[in-house]
This record gives sequence, C-alpha cells and structure tokens, in this order.
Amino acid sequence: MNHLNVEIARAQMTARLGEATQARRTHQLARSLRMHRKAEQAAQDARTALARAL
Repeated sequence: MNHLNVEIARAQMTARLGEATQARRTHQLARSLRMHRKAEQAAQDARTALARAL
C-alpha cells in the first residue's frame, strides 16, 4: 500500500510540474507579445514624428 501512495504522489508531482512549466511558457509568450506590440507602436510613432519633421 505504501508503495502505491508513493507512486501516486510522484505522478501528482510530475503533473503539477508540467502544469507549472506550461503556465510559465504561456506567461513568457504573453509578455513577449506585449513587448512586440509596444515596440511596433514605438516604431510607428517614430515614423510619424519623422514624417512630420520633414
């Protein structure tokens, strides 16, 4: 019985580790997308400012 409990605990730990890894990847992707949008907006603002200056 004790061996079965250890196996169940190990399986749960592995599942939680997988979920945490996936959550971290999702968070990193979302952050990258936000940074990309900000960079694109800054580039567009710079192009607009340059066009107005000319």
